[in-house]
Amino acid sequence: MTEPAQQGTESPEYAAVREAAQRARAAAPAVRAAGDGAIDDALRAAAARIRNGAHELLDANAADVAAAEAAGMAPGLLDRLRITEERLADIASQLEVLAATPEPATEWPVRTLETGERVFERRVPVGVIGAVFEARPNVTVDVASQVLKARSAAVLRTGSAALGSATALVELVLRPALIEAGLPAEAVQLVPLPGHDGAEALVGMPDLVPLVVVRGSGEVTRRLSVLGATAGTRVLAHADGGGVLYLDSSADPAEVTRLVSDSTDRLGVCNRLNLLLVDRPAYDRLLPIARAALDERGITLSEPPHAHPLGHEWALDSGAEAHVTVTAVDGPLDAADTATRETSGLAATICAADGDAADAFIDRYTGTGVFWNATSRLLDGYKLLGLPETGINVDHTPGPRGPVTYRDLGLRQFVVLPPA
Repeated sequence: MTEPAQQGTESPEYAAVREAAQRARAAAPAVRAAGDGAIDDALRAAAARIRNGAHELLDANAADVAAAEAAGMAPGLLDRLRITEERLADIASQLEVLAATPEPATEWPVRTLETGERVFERRVPVGVIGAVFEARPNVTVDVASQVLKARSAAVLRTGSAALGSATALVELVLRPALIEAGLPAEAVQLVPLPGHDGAEALVGMPDLVPLVVVRGSGEVTRRLSVLGATAGTRVLAHADGGGVLYLDSSADPAEVTRLVSDSTDRLGVCNRLNLLLVDRPAYDRLLPIARAALDERGITLSEPPHAHPLGHEWALDSGAEAHVTVTAVDGPLDAADTATRETSGLAATICAADGDAADAFIDRYTGTGVFWNATSRLLDGYKLLGLPETGINVDHTPGPRGPVTYRDLGLRQFVVLPPA
């Protein structure tokens, strides 16, 4: 998208996002200066509103799901879109856990200079944080709550299929909860427009929204990252996913069955089993065990020779989500190298009884999470850290990596004071 200043006119999409960003910026100082406990009070109030207003939220989501089904949305994407009573209860519980989590220190001493000045490091809010995410309603609350806990205001843009659900969560839950806690409702903004133009606009206004969290398919996040970099916006991308499971020759058959089953309980999520690696000497022995577990889930193995990359992410392949790729490897080092080379580096598991094999795999793999006899589905902010997340970052550069929470959404500032 070309910026309006270059065109001489402003598109309706850009204008709508800019207005939302301006409202968020106006609310940001109040969020930063909120008294002790005010943010947590808002989160608790939001949890209560979810519990008490579940029927309205479920009705809004049912309308989104019905429209998506009529449009032919694939089952895996429908699973992400759908809200159930159980999922609403989980969202409320996570808000309560977040509210009970103490805020990190805002300032701490670093050193005293030879000339006597005292150096402190301080954590300060970003101000306004944007987020672009897939048609997954729970992410509306996950991201907004993390941004608020980081004492910033939020501008959210969701996939068009979830716009009705997201609107209900913002208007019926988040904004009233903010008001109840004495905070401005404008601290959470939702871009009200479907389509990609709103996302492109959000990453294109660094003066208003300096940081944007981007989730979704690799293609979309990479395109938005390029647009953001061109505009001068810091984009924190949560892109490609796909969990890896390596079955070592020492693997216990019962553990193989458990891990394959546990790793495929949901097919539309990024940390599900996507690539199955089997130690070559045990291929004919272990693969039938894994296949039986996948058959129980209604999942088809994509076996060699492959017409697609090994790391092809089935969760994003509409209509073909119920697949897992399998290939043979030569021991734990080759397995770790294959997982690192062929996938995004989200998470990988080794199923093994041999501790030396497990250590070799763990030391070699460079992704964001590595597991021994535990499912890659555990690579999740709430499961690992006890906190909701904005997403999972797989960058191979310094900065927030793995599940990103409010603790990662602050700025570093140095303060130098005179000698004591």
